Amino acid sequence: MRLITTLLLLVVVYSCKNTSEAEKTTENTSEVTTEIQQETVTDSLIYPEEKHFKSIRQVTFGGDNAEAYWSFDDKQLVFQSNYKDWDVECDQMFLMNASESFPESKPPMISTGKGRTTCAYFLPDNKHFVYASTHLVDENCPEVPLRSNGKYVWPVYDSFDIFVADLEGNITAQLTNEKGYDAEATVSPKGDKIVFTSTRSGDLELYTMNIDGSDVKQITDELGYDGGAFFSPDGTQLIFRSSRPKTPEAIKEYKDLLAQGLVQPTEMELYICNADGSDLRQLTNLGNANWSPFFHPSGEKILFSSNFEAERGFPFNLYLIDLDGKNLERITHGETFDAFPVFSNDGKYLAFSSNRNNGGGRDTNLFIAEWQD
Repeated sequence: MRLITTLLLLVVVYSCKNTSEAEKTTENTSEVTTEIQQETVTDSLIYPEEKHFKSIRQVTFGGDNAEAYWSFDDKQLVFQSNYKDWDVECDQMFLMNASESFPESKPPMISTGKGRTTCAYFLPDNKHFVYASTHLVDENCPEVPLRSNGKYVWPVYDSFDIFVADLEGNITAQLTNEKGYDAEATVSPKGDKIVFTSTRSGDLELYTMNIDGSDVKQITDELGYDGGAFFSPDGTQLIFRSSRPKTPEAIKEYKDLLAQGLVQPTEMELYICNADGSDLRQLTNLGNANWSPFFHPSGEKILFSSNFEAERGFPFNLYLIDLDGKNLERITHGETFDAFPVFSNDGKYLAFSSNRNNGGGRDTNLFIAEWQD
């Protein structure tokens, strides 16, 4: 689960990581039918070292905006925002055309406007999407705990369930109704499966199901928060991030927090497995928080966000790594926060969230970069 309203608080709570240790770890480690317009491209949005960005366009201009996911035909994106000027109190889902930006206008909201929502993703027909919402239990925004005994935490709301809606916001199906947290759903590029995170087993594990909600199968079964999973371009593999506590103290802390509906996301690494859960292996061993992974269009690399090089918990930047854990490359060079990278299906564009160009404030906006390898 990803609560964008409090992401920036991460920067003050992560442990330090010195440069020499990071370097040592690194050593071991369809055509777009509507071309994306570039009128609002500003080259100053690209930092000098960001050689993989041919151009960048800013999409949103206030609030916390994240998890922008492309339709299968790359014509539209769905994303979540809590921007108060758009009349929402907590994260809701919005729809945009791939060419749009919103310096003054408001995109259409396509969630109910009730409860809190997270993690929307298009279905293959490009007319429906899945997302998680708490609205069945309470139409109000649930409380967001900022600390637990002085430590940064994410709430894992047991009121989250996964729904299907059309692009007018009408819910057409409910895919989960088990007791506990069901969220973080993403769809295979093959269009046949959904992967999601659930506490139905008593721990935060990955599951897959058919796009109609049938044939639910558990994919992971080790203690820890397994989440944020995405399929590879050919649908045969999954990449995800996990906190896997190992020491007795860490295990106790994890279990105690989970019993309160909380997790501490300050130590996470990336894992990869086959779509059925087999051949599970750890991809990174960098320390600090390595998360929001997404497959490169080639299927041979992973793009992700990390603060492993940070001395005081920030910045978070984007990195690219081979599937064997080698050739780690830094992609963005900001001083605050870059995360949630998502490639268009044709591989030409990258949507991501960033604190760049926010006037030194806390707004997290959406950007679309023209990608070049």
